[in-house]
Amino acid sequence: MLARDEKLTEIVRRLQEAAGDNLQSLLLYGSAARGDYHTQTSDLNLLCVLKSTKVQELSRIAPVIRWWTTQMREPSPRIFTHEELKRSADVFAIELLDIGQNHRILFGDDPVDGIEVPMNLHRVQVEHELRTALQKLRDHFIRASDNENQLREVYGKSISSISTLLRHVLIALGEDSPAGKSALYERIQQLTKADANAFETGRALHDNQPVPEISRAYGKYLEAIETVVQSFDSQVPKREWQRIKKNF
Repeated sequence: MLARDEKLTEIVRRLQEAAGDNLQSLLLYGSAARGDYHTQTSDLNLLCVLKSTKVQELSRIAPVIRWWTTQMREPSPRIFTHEELKRSADVFAIELLDIGQNHRILFGDDPVDGIEVPMNLHRVQVEHELRTALQKLRDHFIRASDNENQLREVYGKSISSISTLLRHVLIALGEDSPAGKSALYERIQQLTKADANAFETGRALHDNQPVPEISRAYGKYLEAIETVVQSFDSQVPKREWQRIKKNF
């Protein structure tokens, strides 16, 4: 298996060769761009900007993407045209805010430079994603309440996305997110009264550490997320949802 930088160098080379002039930009975002990448547990997240996304052009890069997702075991790149990307800031507010704050250009120009994220819509997306995650976690518990291994797997896998949403809770509250996960959970506890230990347990499971009484721990996790959602909804009231407020 190639090392991280070798992987990135190789996918740039392969995409350039396959896409030719249609490849406009390729950038790295997520943990590898923020500086908290871990070889065993982190992904290499890529944003690929093409001049055209017609199926003929997608077919040209398809073998490269299959190599990336199967042999390199990395998530498929997000693929946009530059115009699509600019017009997506209202519906991908979390993602584009993250990318804008922490990214590394691997090829071409900076596709997120100058893209403004509407923070009122960011606030709505944060709540939507938290409530959706909570519903899914409840459903998983109902389906696997008698299967401790499945509960451990679901709990451990979910903590990365939940941690991302917790960072964005702080952003919506007007705060800078702490660099470390423990500091993040502690600040969330201070602001919302959600139990930081419930999130720390998720990290332990993610790192394959033993956690006793998993059903009880899972219940504490659900309660912590519920508390965050309720506090967030009361502390950051919903504002005008439209991209541009109309004057009548």
